[in-house]
Amino acid sequence: MPQDFTEKKIQSKLVYQGRLLRVEEDVVLLPDGNESRREYVRHPGASMIIPLFDDDTVLLERQYRYPVGKHLIEFPAGKLDSKESPLEAAQRELLEETGYVADSWMELGSFLLAVGYSDERIYCFLARDLKYRKPNLDQGEFLETIRVPKQELFDWIENGTLEDSKTIIGASWLKSKI
Repeated sequence: MPQDFTEKKIQSKLVYQGRLLRVEEDVVLLPDGNESRREYVRHPGASMIIPLFDDDTVLLERQYRYPVGKHLIEFPAGKLDSKESPLEAAQRELLEETGYVADSWMELGSFLLAVGYSDERIYCFLARDLKYRKPNLDQGEFLETIRVPKQELFDWIENGTLEDSKTIIGASWLKSKI
């Protein structure tokens, strides 16, 4: 039987509340009886979409990411709004960011993005039978879409062109599950 390393919350305080996330700091009781502090980010969760066309190309986005100071290539994704299911968020984000709607949706799974400091969970969906409508970007959102063959996507992981972890995970699932 594995050992129990569960930490028990003694007290908690809100350090920061923003539009996207909140930062909390807890005092915890460690398994050895000592106390420690834990700072972490609370995130509402997000959905990521792998738009796959019949010709085995995928739709990606290129956008500037301020925290890392560069343009990144990513699968479309966005945070869950209040009381919105992961699938509803995926459908909304695909249309808003790319202008596409999909007739076929398959949930591939979910993963925790950065467990050392955040509770963010990203749900991954495969979108097929795509039809173009018109994008409706959020105010202040700037991006371009790129359509590439699946193999080129996999090559970009190998040569370091893709750096975004959620996109790398999504591509890995695409390669192994589809």
